[in-house]
Amino acid sequence: MAEDIEDGPAMDARRFAALAEAYGGDLRRWPQAERAAASSFASSETGQAILRHAGTLDAMLDGYGIRHPGKALHDTILRTANRHMVRRRRQRFWWLGLGLAGIGLAGAVAGLALVTVVTPEVQPDHYVLDANATSFGDAGPDTIEEDL
Repeated sequence: MAEDIEDGPAMDARRFAALAEAYGGDLRRWPQAERAAASSFASSETGQAILRHAGTLDAMLDGYGIRHPGKALHDTILRTANRHMVRRRRQRFWWLGLGLAGIGLAGAVAGLALVTVVTPEVQPDHYVLDANATSFGDAGPDTIEEDL
């Protein structure tokens, strides 16, 4: 089935068809290592049929063209993209503001928790709330003088 040529084993129909499907009907597009074996197989009737089929597909693919979009479509795409970018900037700005508000709220909650935990337990029967009282204790005038 497969005879050896100078570079390697000869090509069989399955391998030839797989290469023709991958690289097309023009042997110049095929890998350099496969060209010698493929050119000898291409002279057979089976090889010519496979190359004709691949050549038909190549011709259809080569004939396919894409029209350029019109100016109206181009302008519509640019306007839509611009609106999308403006909307994304606004959303980013609002998320930034919400994030900063959340950080401020978290700080206020942490401060409230700290004051609640640090506030000493005070018995209501012997403590009188006056103008010099703080959550950390009495800050009256005699307390200030003792610290000096």
